[in-house]
Amino acid sequence: MSDAEWGVVRDAMPVPPWPEGRGGRPEGFCHREMLDAVRYLVAGGIAWRAMPADFPAWDRVYAFFRRWRDTGLLAEFHDRLRDRVRQAAGRDTEPSAGVIDAQSVKGAASVPAASRGFDGGKKINGRKRHIVVDTLGFLLTVMVTAASVTDRDAAKILLARLRERHWRITLVWADGGYTGRLVDIARDLFALTLQVVRRSDRAAGFVVLPKRWLVERTFAWLMHSRRLARDYERRTDTAEAMIHWSMTMVMSRRLARRAG
Repeated sequence: MSDAEWGVVRDAMPVPPWPEGRGGRPEGFCHREMLDAVRYLVAGGIAWRAMPADFPAWDRVYAFFRRWRDTGLLAEFHDRLRDRVRQAAGRDTEPSAGVIDAQSVKGAASVPAASRGFDGGKKINGRKRHIVVDTLGFLLTVMVTAASVTDRDAAKILLARLRERHWRITLVWADGGYTGRLVDIARDLFALTLQVVRRSDRAAGFVVLPKRWLVERTFAWLMHSRRLARDYERRTDTAEAMIHWSMTMVMSRRLARRAG
């Protein structure tokens, strides 16, 4: 990170328990080095044991990554950055609309059979990333499943998570894969209007569809992180954490450019 970006990141970092007298042993490492190491792994797509010698030992970095994943510190860090990006864009921190979609990616040999599957539509053996983004394209919630899980089945859980964390959401745009009873379920159980944006039958070739292009752009942002070009993770919560880390890089860089 540049000094300008570190200034943005440092202000958004969650406070560890020990400075506030809430228990825990004081941390004996530099947060900037640890964050740089994790971001380097996500951006470069390297293995944990291939961590360059310029960073702390790989097992210390992995322990940091695992602790932030399991204790919710990563989600808190991500959400703080998203709130700051929305404020900088003149938006309220709580969005009122979102866009839902899914992306199937090939699974590496390290992905266990219990959490991988075959997406018959995309002809991909691996996992599927289900996300909801706001109207700026920033992540609101994510869930990683086997690629064989349908968009509608995953959306029931994903929309429940969305409603639990973002109370102002009232409208969600989707593609044709989310039609059927899901529209009624979203309205009756979650008080959400699921609006399907359809492609015209008369359209030929590539056409940019209203609202749906926002989530497609988010997937393009994620593909800039080589660790996400394929799913290498044994656990689905680790795969979700990698997506959160990738989005924190997108947001911190945008905030640093604005600050400069």
